[in-house]
Amino acid sequence: MMATSKKPDDSQLEQRVNDAQILFDEADDVPVEKKTYEEALGLYLLSPSSALPELARLKVAKENLSRLGFDVTIDKAAANQHMRFAGADEERAKAFSRAAKSDADIVMATRGGYGLSRLLPYIDWKLLEKNPKKYVGYSDFTAFNLALLAKTGMTSFTGPNAVGDFGGNQVDDLIADIFVESMRGELEILSFETKDADDVDAEGILWGGNLALVASLVGTPYLPKIKKGILFLEDVSEHPYRVERLLTQLLHAGILDKQKAIVLGDFNDYKLVKSDNGYDMPEVIRWLRREVKVPVITGLPYGHADMRVTLPIGKKVGVATQDGMAYLLLDKHEHHDHEHGEDCKVCKGDKKKSSKKKHKK
Repeated sequence: MMATSKKPDDSQLEQRVNDAQILFDEADDVPVEKKTYEEALGLYLLSPSSALPELARLKVAKENLSRLGFDVTIDKAAANQHMRFAGADEERAKAFSRAAKSDADIVMATRGGYGLSRLLPYIDWKLLEKNPKKYVGYSDFTAFNLALLAKTGMTSFTGPNAVGDFGGNQVDDLIADIFVESMRGELEILSFETKDADDVDAEGILWGGNLALVASLVGTPYLPKIKKGILFLEDVSEHPYRVERLLTQLLHAGILDKQKAIVLGDFNDYKLVKSDNGYDMPEVIRWLRREVKVPVITGLPYGHADMRVTLPIGKKVGVATQDGMAYLLLDKHEHHDHEHGEDCKVCKGDKKKSSKKKHKK
C-alpha cells in the first residue's frame, strides 16, 4: 500500500529544494578541484574483482584522490593478475584483512568487473567487524556491500571506484564532491529529477545496488533480510527482458513487496532488436508497477552512466517525492525547523549545511 506525502505549497516546495544538498542535473567532466582540509582521511585501495587493464591509471587515481584530501595507500596486491581476476580468490580476500588492520578510514575498490562473489566465503567478517571502516565501491562491489550488512550489520557505501572515476586526467566534479562530502559526513539531502515517480513519504533501510548481483545473492547467507526498506537498483548491458527476469526473481522471492519504495537508477548500454516490437525499459517499469504494491521512483543518478552518487547501504534514510523531484534524506539531525508539516518525514533533519548546489545543462 502506497504512503503519500503531504503536499506543500509553492513557497514550501521552493524551501524544500533549497534545503537539498545536491540538485542533480547532468554535469560535464571538469578537472578535479583542489580543496584544502585540516586533516586528510586515510584511504586504502584494493582490487577485489577484475584485474586492472591499465596500471598507470592507478597512479593517476592516487594523485587525484590525494588532491581531494585523502591520504592514499595502495594494497600490495592491487595490481596482481590471475586469469581475468586481480589475483587468486584467497589473495584478494586477504586484501580485506590488510585493509581492516590498516590505519585507513576508508577502503575503496579500484574497479568492478567480476569476481567478488567468489570471495565471500573467504573474507574474515569478524575481523572486519572488529575494525570498522567506510567501504565504498559499486557494480561488482554490491556483493560485498550486501554481504557485509548480512554478516555484520555494518553499513557501507556504494559510489565511485578509484580507477574508473578518478583514474583519468579529468574527474566529474559532482561525483567527486558528493563522494568527499559523504566520506566526511557532510551530505545530508540528495535530490534529483524524476519524470514519473509515485507519491511516497517514508523511512527505511537503504539497500541494493547492481540488480544482477542482488538477484545472485537470493537464497544465500549473504543477502540481508530487509523488510520495509528502500531498495535501489541499477544495471548495465542487460536487455530489458533480462532486467525484467531479474526483477521477477526478486518478486517471486517475496523481496519487492516487503519494501517501502523501489528506486531505479540507470539501466543503460543495451541494444534492442526488431522482435522487441516496442518492448523497452519503460515497459519493464510499467510491468513492475502493475506487479508490486509499493511506490516506484525513477531517475536516481546512480549506475554505469556518466553520473553516480555515493549512497549509504544499511542506513535508515527518508524518501519523498514532490512534483517531479525526489528527495533522499541521508542524515538526520535534531534541530531542523521544517515548514512542511509533521507528516513530512524526509524533512525531519537539521539543515547541517545548505550549499544549494545546482548544475544546469
